[in-house]
Amino acid sequence: MKLPPMQTIRTNGLTLRAAVEGKGPLVVLVHGWPESWYSWRNQIPALAAAGYRACAIDVRGYGGSDKPHDVEAYDLLSITSDVAGVIDAMGESEAILVGHDWGAPIVWTTSILHRKKVRAVVGMSVPHLGRPPMPLIELWKQIYAGKFFYQIYFQEPGVAEAELEKDVRTALRKIYFSASGDGLAGSTRAFEAKGPESKFLDGLANPEKLPPWITEEDLDYYAGEMSRSGFRGPLNRYRTSVQDFERLPQLGEEKITQPALFIAGSQDPVLRFVPGANMMDAMDFWYTDLRGKVLVEGAGHWVQQERPKEVN
Repeated sequence: MKLPPMQTIRTNGLTLRAAVEGKGPLVVLVHGWPESWYSWRNQIPALAAAGYRACAIDVRGYGGSDKPHDVEAYDLLSITSDVAGVIDAMGESEAILVGHDWGAPIVWTTSILHRKKVRAVVGMSVPHLGRPPMPLIELWKQIYAGKFFYQIYFQEPGVAEAELEKDVRTALRKIYFSASGDGLAGSTRAFEAKGPESKFLDGLANPEKLPPWITEEDLDYYAGEMSRSGFRGPLNRYRTSVQDFERLPQLGEEKITQPALFIAGSQDPVLRFVPGANMMDAMDFWYTDLRGKVLVEGAGHWVQQERPKEVN
């Protein structure tokens, strides 16, 4: 596919790369793990055609953006400041924010910390549920005591990096397939159904043929970007939950007041992270203008890639 024009944006003391296309009101697109601006490849032209200026960033640590080494550089306060700075750098006073996976908490939190800059907000896969009663990693350790949970496995710097960087392309192939609607159909949810001594990729299928929503060329692009950036920065986002908990007490009180929309795949494993809890019902309390909660039937975690027409 033809790539959109790329721009370099200075924000919050670092440089971010962004794919920018179209004219009109600004829409900032924020990807998740382990992806890049490229995860919005099907939304950028649709937004441009609809009369918007789409700006899909590489989050710090990824692709063509700066990659601080320290874990502390990847906390929510820092990354939301990046996003707010992108709006300024693009010459706008406000923008619509759209985020997927880790990008969802980033845009939800930006809409609280930088209210005047956020006209409306869309989150995909991860609903906003306020501030947990303890740092998120401590909550996961309680819920998944004696079991494997990938966010616990990611905590020790260097461990997951070594596993994933051994063969980046195969690692991504397994991750993208296993968390998709195609990989989850009839599965035992291999991300969770294994012992605590397991590695992340253990049990994840390596499909003989990729599903139709991602091509070998798409995978080549992702693998090239992740090989260039390495996994340390992307994984550091999972290592700041204590820092986020301490630095953002307002998330336990303040609601999202802008027009908001939530989209997820009906098979998305994230919606089942807390056994017995209905996360989509629980999110209602934290919004004052929630315009919709859309489940895209049959889609998994990569909803905007798996079902671009429905999402657009």
